[in-house]
Amino acid sequence: MFENLCTLPLQSDVFSTALHPTEPLLTVGLSSGHVQTFRLPAPSSSSSDGSADGDTSILSDGKGMVDTVWRTRRHKGSCRCLAYAHDGSAMYSAGTDALVKHFDPTTGSVISKFAIPTSTSVPDAPTLLHVLNPQSLLLATDSGALHIVDLRQNGHPASKPAQTHFPHADYVSSITPLPPSAESTSGFPKQWVSTGGTTLAVTDVRRGVLVRSDDQEDELLSSCFVPGMGPKKNRNNGMVAVGSGSGVLTLWDKGAWGDQQERIIVDAAKGPVGGESIDALALVPQEMGLGKKAVCGLGDGNLRIVDLVHREVLVAANLRHDDAEGVVSLGFDCGNRLISAGGTTVKVWEELSELQGDQEDENEESDEDESDNGSDAGGNGGKRPAESDDNDDDDDDDSEDGVEEMKRRAKRRKEAQQAKLGPMGPHGILGFEGMD
Repeated sequence: MFENLCTLPLQSDVFSTALHPTEPLLTVGLSSGHVQTFRLPAPSSSSSDGSADGDTSILSDGKGMVDTVWRTRRHKGSCRCLAYAHDGSAMYSAGTDALVKHFDPTTGSVISKFAIPTSTSVPDAPTLLHVLNPQSLLLATDSGALHIVDLRQNGHPASKPAQTHFPHADYVSSITPLPPSAESTSGFPKQWVSTGGTTLAVTDVRRGVLVRSDDQEDELLSSCFVPGMGPKKNRNNGMVAVGSGSGVLTLWDKGAWGDQQERIIVDAAKGPVGGESIDALALVPQEMGLGKKAVCGLGDGNLRIVDLVHREVLVAANLRHDDAEGVVSLGFDCGNRLISAGGTTVKVWEELSELQGDQEDENEESDEDESDNGSDAGGNGGKRPAESDDNDDDDDDDSEDGVEEMKRRAKRRKEAQQAKLGPMGPHGILGFEGMD
């Protein structure tokens, strides 16, 4: 379903990533405290009449480059989390130095900063940043605190949180906004689902924690909202998919927050009890036309694609981000390219529909050739090689000729692909500026 287009090497382990909502900008926060922003090639190019041709491939012309827009050491210690403003006009980072910094996303220049509040003498390190709407920045910490920071002064965060809640007994591992109600006048979310420890909670920016789930007896690590799914009598209700520490994806109907409704075993390494943890989760964008599917990033570096309608894992679509390190984040950029991060690499993936279409055309052409030139070989229903005009029923000769023809075709396909993608090939590591 997805093809790896390029791998971006990093100078230290990646802790977090953030994607600009409208531009092909990717920002990473590293264990060294550095923050770095890359510019990917434009997701589409325009034709002479001004219409987009839909070409989103980084390597489609063999000249795609990933440039470093800026790079700086933003925090003393590691950079734990990043977030773009809802419109991409500002950016926020938080690190183990217990500071939150507000900066320009195009230059990296710091505009303001504030210290994360704590009730002890020990700094309270951040675990998660999320811009809920133009007015609210959510900040979660190691102590389990969830701060709501006011952004109403032109995106500048206030020096102190407006509210602080403790929705979980452990740190907050994920935040997923719930869509606004039909009565909403702003059109922006005001409620969100969070996971932490072994519970799920729903919090309102105005009323605080509304509900907590039962103890699930399994660590909940990641989540995403799935619109247009729900009970039979209310399909448009929506549901929340939650990744667990045992490799099980749990499904929760919106509004029924007491307990999970269904389970999908994503990694069955340990049988029916699951396997590797689902550390990252991303919903495939609806405009890609692939149906309601979610991408799961596992603790062993694998990626799994789950069909949420049929409640099954697409085994043929299994991918691998890294051989040793787990996947720490997943997301889709403005061009619907999948971005996975973990260890010291970030990978960019593209949906395979166009490549599959080319392959299908090639296969159809191959079948037509065989139909025109082939005949029954030895009465066993097999077809002769396309270039063979010999009517002899010698199976060994047919087999050898067929192998040679397959090799020739594979060689031609490889040469054509290299000519199209450039000398680095589809899995090469692209060069980009700003790295030693």
